[in-house]
Amino acid sequence: MNFTKTQYNDILIILLLFLFSLFSCSGEKNISQQYQNFIPEIDGDWWQVAGNPDLGPLTSDEQQPVDFGIWQAADGSWQIWSCIRKTKEKGNTRLFYCWEGETFEQENWQPMGIAMRADSTLGETPGGLQAPYVFKHHYKYYMFYGDWTRICLAESDDGKHFNRVIRNGTPALFGDPSETNTRDPMIIQHGDLWYCYYTAHPGNDGAIYARTSDDFFSWSSSKIVSYGGNPGKGKLWYAECPHVVENPESNYFLFRTHSYGNYQSGQLISPPKTNIYRSSDPLDFGIDNDRYLITQLPVAAPEIIHFEGQWYIAALMPDLQGIRIARLKWVQSE
Repeated sequence: MNFTKTQYNDILIILLLFLFSLFSCSGEKNISQQYQNFIPEIDGDWWQVAGNPDLGPLTSDEQQPVDFGIWQAADGSWQIWSCIRKTKEKGNTRLFYCWEGETFEQENWQPMGIAMRADSTLGETPGGLQAPYVFKHHYKYYMFYGDWTRICLAESDDGKHFNRVIRNGTPALFGDPSETNTRDPMIIQHGDLWYCYYTAHPGNDGAIYARTSDDFFSWSSSKIVSYGGNPGKGKLWYAECPHVVENPESNYFLFRTHSYGNYQSGQLISPPKTNIYRSSDPLDFGIDNDRYLITQLPVAAPEIIHFEGQWYIAALMPDLQGIRIARLKWVQSE
């Protein structure tokens, strides 16, 4: 069969385009497969950034810094607000305390004092403040926190001084009494939606929940996104401190604490435990199964930070007497 020069060129172009499409699809597949195998690992030694603070007349011998938030303020300093439990605060004993660091990798950040206490005039449970989480959006800082039964909102211009956002006489965004002790919020944005992950334990049965919103104020009904499986079920602490990271590409990683560990007389009897689940669906990390479980880390209440190209993990000290930080890396599993 004879072809004209124009026909020959057209056929050559079609063949080249076909080969290019095959190469592109193969490359995309390889990249996708590579990303599917990533797991997080602690990279190097920990350094302590916060200890057990002096609360003045509210100090107790039994108090413990627990769930916390960590972020960079507008002036470049780093802030930690932690829920301090078992203090002499009235009610449920909890309040927020602040530390400040000049740089992220320095040790022993400066204690800055009590940052927030529950306000019962706004419907907050006395001594019920839990687990602050802070992020920056459109030049403003937002803090989501629990008040024992609801998820509430405060905001700041400088990332240091926060004021509750009051709507209809309350800072509460949502709270379902049937869920019991709604707490431990954290937020990610994907597309046009905000995802709020949090903990509740109706009937003492802990689970990780999520709701979505496009404006921070109108939230969807709740959905359980992680429950049961390897950590077990039927106890409130089997699903706590959710933290979700999108990395890399379109995989979501849920860090779910199910044990704070056991530390007695200066000895670590059993380590803390946090399971990590990987899913392509931000609203499904496994219900009564472990199909998304990829690894476990010996930490409690972790928060993952990405700063200047480096990943970090912040977590509680094993003896629950402070907060520590280490570098984090993402490696391919075998």
